[in-house]
Amino acid sequence: MNCVAIIPARFASTRFPGKPLAQIAGKSMIQRVIEQAQKSKCIQEVWVTTDDDAIHSHVESLNIPVFRTSTSCQSGTERILELLPIIEQAGFDTVINIQGDEPFIHPETIDSVLNGLQSDGIATACIAIQNVSDIQDPNRVKIVMNSNGRAIYFSRSPIPYSRNPFHSYKKHLGIYAFALNALKKIAPLQPHELELAESLEQLRWLANGIPIQVTETEFESIGIDTPEDLEHAKKLYFPE
Repeated sequence: MNCVAIIPARFASTRFPGKPLAQIAGKSMIQRVIEQAQKSKCIQEVWVTTDDDAIHSHVESLNIPVFRTSTSCQSGTERILELLPIIEQAGFDTVINIQGDEPFIHPETIDSVLNGLQSDGIATACIAIQNVSDIQDPNRVKIVMNSNGRAIYFSRSPIPYSRNPFHSYKKHLGIYAFALNALKKIAPLQPHELELAESLEQLRWLANGIPIQVTETEFESIGIDTPEDLEHAKKLYFPE
């Protein structure tokens, strides 16, 4: 496996503009994501892709390869697909997409996702939900899997619906590994109505019959969607 980690980072987040540059204990959020990726045993290089001048300049100052992508990209995966010729030219056969708002993603989670990747597939991660409020929180994406660990569905709603007692809710973590062939498969796909309804790009792949292998991790990772998430994470990881 010859793997590059690509971290998509955009400035114009609706809920938290400029969040990749938000400070967390003296470092930017994007720098913390980069440093977590660099701790992985399976990654050879870490790149960043962005459409913003300030983020581009900041990442350059960290001596990390950074690439400009179109402002029309609707997701991190679309940014990575724009880089597909560069990825191939560099000789990588595997790409892992680590979201730019996951500054606490654990290196062992990254490696477990890569170790679970099939030669032509997609892989991601989940964790058992411990905080009951996460079950109803639409910012915490839930996932259900089959007995082989493949994703059945992702949703912002609680799944499954608990008509009878159910205690095994899983939260999706913002990380995807792609075999190069899988990236080529998803490149021509058009948005699906399920993806548009939930605003979850992975539903496009599932709706087109592309399997997603899921690794369950024990390492919690707090994705930063709002300023309130950031303040909560600071208190949790960097208590005064």
